[in-house]
Amino acid sequence: MTPEIALLLVIIGIAVVLFSLERLPSDVIALGILLTLILTGLLPPQEAFASFGSDTVIMILGLLILTAALVRTGVVDAARRTILQRTGDDSHRLQLVIMLAAAFLSAFISNTATTAFFVPVTIALARQVRISSSKLLMPLAFASILASSVTLISSSTNIVISGLMARYDLHPLGMFELTPVGVPIAAAGLLYMVIAGRRLIPDRTEPEDLKEPFRIRPYLTEVLILPQSPLAGKTLGESGLGRDLDLTVLRVVRAKYRYLIPQAHLRLQEGDVLLVEGQRDEILKIKDAVGIAIKGDVTLSDTELQTDDIGLAEVILLRKSPLLGRTLKGLNFRQRYGLQVLGINRHGEAILRQIGQLRLRLGDQLLVQGPRANIALLDKDNIFRVIDTVDYTPPHLHRAPIAIAIFGGVLVMTALNLLSLPVAVLLGAVLAFITRCITPDEAYREVEWKALILIGSILAMGQAMEYTGTAKFLAAQIVQHLGQANPIWLLTAFFTLTLLLTQPMSNQAAAVVVAPVAIQTAHHLNLNPRTFAVMVAVAASCSFLTPLEPSCLMVYGPGRYRFADFLKVGSLLTVLVYLIAIILVPLIWPL
Repeated sequence: MTPEIALLLVIIGIAVVLFSLERLPSDVIALGILLTLILTGLLPPQEAFASFGSDTVIMILGLLILTAALVRTGVVDAARRTILQRTGDDSHRLQLVIMLAAAFLSAFISNTATTAFFVPVTIALARQVRISSSKLLMPLAFASILASSVTLISSSTNIVISGLMARYDLHPLGMFELTPVGVPIAAAGLLYMVIAGRRLIPDRTEPEDLKEPFRIRPYLTEVLILPQSPLAGKTLGESGLGRDLDLTVLRVVRAKYRYLIPQAHLRLQEGDVLLVEGQRDEILKIKDAVGIAIKGDVTLSDTELQTDDIGLAEVILLRKSPLLGRTLKGLNFRQRYGLQVLGINRHGEAILRQIGQLRLRLGDQLLVQGPRANIALLDKDNIFRVIDTVDYTPPHLHRAPIAIAIFGGVLVMTALNLLSLPVAVLLGAVLAFITRCITPDEAYREVEWKALILIGSILAMGQAMEYTGTAKFLAAQIVQHLGQANPIWLLTAFFTLTLLLTQPMSNQAAAVVVAPVAIQTAHHLNLNPRTFAVMVAVAASCSFLTPLEPSCLMVYGPGRYRFADFLKVGSLLTVLVYLIAIILVPLIWPL
């Protein structure tokens, strides 16, 4: 063992401890590791910094931009509604559907691309069914990884190993050669997540009232059934207002004065005003729905709504406000102050009357829309206090087909090996900008820069393992100590080494290091080299122990996970995958 190898192993050990303790943010720890590698001379600066331009970093950046485009064009919201129609509010059924969909898609495309598509959908679903997104995001990532051995194209690592096999005069892997072991692994892994894994996943989402103490939910607003609306003639149950927009209908006002109880069989008519209750973001989605409108919006002209000066804000009434004890209708609020009230919340009290007829009270919270200068002026005059401004931009719904075509084209090009995934997603990101599915400013606001910094820094540690010969040294130790042991123990050792190397290194890099040693060892011992190559392929797609696998990194931030959460949930899953592999691989590819 050289001094460089010993020093690198010490640095890796310290890094694991720091990541586990989480006294510092993970990206800060990763940058510290990067700097240490450079200062100790274990990796030249140009090699260390090159990791930030690696295929993996570019791939994740492109995927984040593409998924932001899907969100911006309303595709994600449409997918959310489709899934909810089939699962309802049952969180267990929702988790199962998400995992099955992710696993199926990941069997034919990159697991990272699959995770990228489902992350915004899953977050929206979690919000609607009132559960922590952490309960769904880790199962999503794990499900996409579990299917990585189902087909040859499930993972780029499989293709890399297939190429290495051809280099050593072995037949390349067939498209479905891994399926007999990949399907049982995926099925057993999904079953584990449904039965035991979900119980181990912590709730990492902070309560809304702790994060935003002044944001009181939900709001009451008035929804107007427009002329020729597709909802006219449908019953409330058929309207989908609760399912699609997550709104609760409290009353139906017909002919201005008739207040009807919102029963499921009540048929809606043109001109009906629905008193509905919902969270702020759900209420704002009414602006984009077909056939209905927020009643306050109808009083404004199109030119008023489309001007850049129009803003949205949440405000709360103060003790000396002249609005207290008055009704919006009696005040001629819109004419007097130049603002329109879209919704109102009276904490702890159900409101069953139209907004304009309510006498305002201290502490009432209003969702107002109008010129930003008017909002600022009334805040300055203590008529109300602005507690939050709302950055709302209507989605580009007419560009949704373009966004779907771009994302689908990226997947097809990678599945047919016309382009590598990093190149394809970068092309897709540029096309999304050119077609105005999303602007660069909008996209860059959605990028999880912390994840890119983390993976770029950790990949540098993997490069250091190759540069110093640490990875080959570890493989040589296995051959030296277990060369004469039972072949099953040798397979176990190569599985373990590959698994460990995929944490600091990319899966492909770990496979490139271990697979040749495993194949050569098999030849030397007169064993079947294909058995060893397949075992390395399975192990390289088994990254559940840390969030350093790209799919796990994409859920790490949004799920508010800690480093140890993956070890807690992924340890048993890893053991399960190993047990299935060590039984089936020698059985299907005899030693």
